[in-house]
Amino acid sequence: MKHTVAFIGLGVMGQRMLANMYKIGGFEMIGGWDPNPDACADARALVPNFPIADNPESLINAPNVDLVYIACPPAHHKQYATAAITAGKAIYCEKPLGIDIEESCALVEAVEAAGTIHCVNFSLATAAAVEYIEHGLKDGSIGNVLGVDVYLHFNKWPRDWQVPAAWLSERAEGGFVRETFSHYAYLAQRLFGPVTIKNAYSRYPDDDVSAEVQSMAALDCNGIPISFMGGVGGLNSSGADRVEFTVWGSNGAYQLYDWCRIRTHTGKGWVEQLTELGDLREEGYRRALSNVGKLMQGKTHVMPSFRDALGVQQIVEGILERK
Repeated sequence: MKHTVAFIGLGVMGQRMLANMYKIGGFEMIGGWDPNPDACADARALVPNFPIADNPESLINAPNVDLVYIACPPAHHKQYATAAITAGKAIYCEKPLGIDIEESCALVEAVEAAGTIHCVNFSLATAAAVEYIEHGLKDGSIGNVLGVDVYLHFNKWPRDWQVPAAWLSERAEGGFVRETFSHYAYLAQRLFGPVTIKNAYSRYPDDDVSAEVQSMAALDCNGIPISFMGGVGGLNSSGADRVEFTVWGSNGAYQLYDWCRIRTHTGKGWVEQLTELGDLREEGYRRALSNVGKLMQGKTHVMPSFRDALGVQQIVEGILERK
């Protein structure tokens, strides 16, 4: 049985999801909507004859739609999620859940009260590397967890492939803390429990529009210290980005890096893991869509809920407000 999907937002993430659903299968793409005609044209280039709706409301309320995938800028997530709740449709929403804590709290209450099937697309939720870390924590092979370091550095922001999404460069909705660190805030919560901000600092350009260029925080997860450092710039156009999440244990360390790769250290140098899986990014897409399918069928899954995403949003906004 294929689940029928409506796409609200056909920008960078919408097109990526569309391409993966088309390639991997298990879903029928009913149609999409975006206010940008170029984005709609790009979507139709990915999936031949992909229908474009005249407006989002008609698409969400279409009787042949089971699932509404929301990939518009985050300030509009609540609007379309609320429309999907009213229409009795399941929701698959991009992160962050929103940018206003009060609005997101109300959205969580609404989706839970309605009993709406829902999830949020944190890519690490279904990553094979995360499953590897969880096994190591469960069987004790890493020993006692002593701390976690999160390092993010981007040569420029937004990155080249994100440039069409202009809002990512603006502090109102974008920035690397919301867009990227949120994945690792989610992961810390999943692995170790609720996160508390002990101290934080974010630095912004002198204008009133641009997103942060530096951010750091000291966090705590049930007594486990988590340090976060992030920044933008400092290298020429050929400079490499740095994206790392390292768990330090008494018996070794696990490092999630380059988004989906995993290596371990037990005192004799770093050793790459999961090499037998080949392309871990493709594996992640397959696992994510498989879990969304399980969610739709009422089966056990690992997709994050709106409440999970609200917890992440509270951490992220708490860091960003400390200037």
